[in-house]
Amino acid sequence: MSDPVVETAHKEGEEDTGGHYEPVIKLTEQVDSKTHEEDEDALFKMRAKLFRFDTENSEWKERGTGEVKLLAHKQTKKVRLVMRRDKTLKVCANHSITADMRLQPNIGSDRSWVWKVAADVSDGEPVAETLAIRFANADNANQFKTAFEEAQKTNAGLKHDEEGTSAAGAHPEPAYTAESENKDEEEPKHVNPAPVSHSGSAAESEVTPASTETGVVASTEDASTHEVAKKMEASKVEGQTTEPAPPVEQVE
Repeated sequence: MSDPVVETAHKEGEEDTGGHYEPVIKLTEQVDSKTHEEDEDALFKMRAKLFRFDTENSEWKERGTGEVKLLAHKQTKKVRLVMRRDKTLKVCANHSITADMRLQPNIGSDRSWVWKVAADVSDGEPVAETLAIRFANADNANQFKTAFEEAQKTNAGLKHDEEGTSAAGAHPEPAYTAESENKDEEEPKHVNPAPVSHSGSAAESEVTPASTETGVVASTEDASTHEVAKKMEASKVEGQTTEPAPPVEQVE
């Protein structure tokens, strides 16, 4: 004998209500999301698990499991490390590979490496991190190490070329030549000093260069004595006393 409750439920399940619902938004267009990896070539990629060291609690924390990649830009040729989590594809590691990074083996494991990063931008802001990555076996770990060190050499070579280009673009200093040495050794032209006038006297004093007349050369001392005598005579005429001016070389 059949159960009437089961038959009723079966009939209600097969009953067509006739309801029809239209979707509120129709997803007819597919939007392409860019990952900024379109302009890069993958030099290495392999599945692994990533960890980060928490300095506050002094313990390792899992950051994600996914595919780690070494990507080289098509134009600049610079290489960076990028790793995304499975399914969500959220970035868990993103940093440039520099020459100061050292892959160190993890204690007690031959399939994992530990290295320090000065600026990891997986969360948007550059943060110093200590990362560790673990592969399925030692062979995969060694392949990652080889590719990582090759990327370091590539980036170091690019940096050296950039520094050489910037140095070549600077203006070079003028070469030292014998002509420039002769210019430095040229004696300065002699400039005659301007005449010195002394206040307080009736007549202005003038210093005249020594002249040669009939083979006799007048000295500077004789000219100075003559000037002082003229000043004293002029002061006597006006009823004033004037002391001779000190020599020029003694004036501070």
